[in-house]
Amino acid sequence: MTDTDFKRLGDSAETATSSDACVALTLEEVHAFAYRVLTHHGLSAAQAQAIARVITAGERDECHSHGIYRLLSCTKTLQHGGVVRDARPVVSDRGLGVVAVDAQFGFSQLAFEVGSQLLLEKVRKTGIAALVINNCYHFSALWPEVEALVAHGVAALAMTPSHSWVAPAGGCRPVFGTNPIAFGWPRVGELPYVFDFATSAVARGEIELYRRSGRALPEGWGMDAEGEPSCDAATVLDQGAMLTFGGYKGSALATMIELLAGPLIGDMTSVESRIVDGGAGAAPCHGELVLAFDPRFFSQGDFRADRLRAEKLFDGITDQGARLPSQRRFNARSRSLSAGCVQIPAALLRDLLQLLR
Repeated sequence: MTDTDFKRLGDSAETATSSDACVALTLEEVHAFAYRVLTHHGLSAAQAQAIARVITAGERDECHSHGIYRLLSCTKTLQHGGVVRDARPVVSDRGLGVVAVDAQFGFSQLAFEVGSQLLLEKVRKTGIAALVINNCYHFSALWPEVEALVAHGVAALAMTPSHSWVAPAGGCRPVFGTNPIAFGWPRVGELPYVFDFATSAVARGEIELYRRSGRALPEGWGMDAEGEPSCDAATVLDQGAMLTFGGYKGSALATMIELLAGPLIGDMTSVESRIVDGGAGAAPCHGELVLAFDPRFFSQGDFRADRLRAEKLFDGITDQGARLPSQRRFNARSRSLSAGCVQIPAALLRDLLQLLR
């Protein structure tokens, strides 16, 4: 985007005065905008490109809490965190089924892109392989990563801790991160089956969007400092704690993710990550675990029949009117690609343009 393009966006954002006004950006403009903001704040071209791709995918799929809005937290992390702006991930081969990437305290996106190539090579040879990412700053959803692997015909599972913002079931003090987990399965002639959700009741970014808009939170999302239910976003984010989904079930899954993507891979838990942050408010710094499975190795010999068996399972869900996970996101993707643009709230765009001044 040229300076003229940015001036046009600024003029559009300033003239859109209603609270729900939006400004249309093409996906190319979203990517260029994100890249310019990130490099303006000193991030290397390779790091910025990897993040811009993920942010653009979030806007394309109407995942607004993980789209261009995340530039606010990225730049705050660059200003106040320990991010190495020109970090170059270092890949190491740990044997037949394990790839390790030291992100060198850069963001996770470039580390994944670099390590996933060797991960795919290994899974083709062994049937199952793991990608371990250490020392990375992480802010994004996990579905872009599992989708990238599923596009090569493998199933994938990814998980990561974060900062300790979430109280365990029955408790009142933050111990867990939002601790997302994502899974992808390649389908026959269809978009993949993908789910990606936090083990907290909702992603932290969603609560931040509620705070920006001044809306009250739904019940069951958070509590205040005394452990009482709270629907005030600022109270939950700054003083209290978020809640897990499904009570003790979400709490148990959060614990599993802490262990598998923390001590198992020699990296920090969410509590440790928050201590290292020291109140700076930067993105969490920790590790990530990604597992890939080649279905051809697990089949008893009739791989095609097994894939069709999976399709019958999906049909059994959708034939009764139920929706598969990510279907709304895929529908949004189709709309965005058809329209050729996405709608960015003017108020948010004004805040983002300030990052360039």
